[in-house]
Amino acid sequence: MLDETFKQARNKTVGLKQTQRALEKGTVRCVYVAKDAEAHVLRPILEWCRTHNVERIEVSTMKELGNACGIEVGTAVAAILED
Repeated sequence: MLDETFKQARNKTVGLKQTQRALEKGTVRCVYVAKDAEAHVLRPILEWCRTHNVERIEVSTMKELGNACGIEVGTAVAAILED
C-alpha cells in the first residue's frame, strides 16, 4: 500500500517519460516503481536513482500505483517532485 506522502503530494509526475524528464532536471525527491512492471522499462529509472542517490520506493502493482495517481490505468513509475 502506498504511503500518504505520495497521495498528498502536490507536485508529482506519472509515467516513464515525465519521470525521466524530471530526473534529468534534478527536480525529483523520490521515485515510486511498480514491482510488476517489466524490468527493461524500469532499468533506466532504477540506474538513474542509484547513481544520483534518489530515493526509490517499491509498490506492489502498476494498478495500485495508477490508482494512487488518480488514473484509471496502471503505471510503472511515478515520482514526487521538489517543492
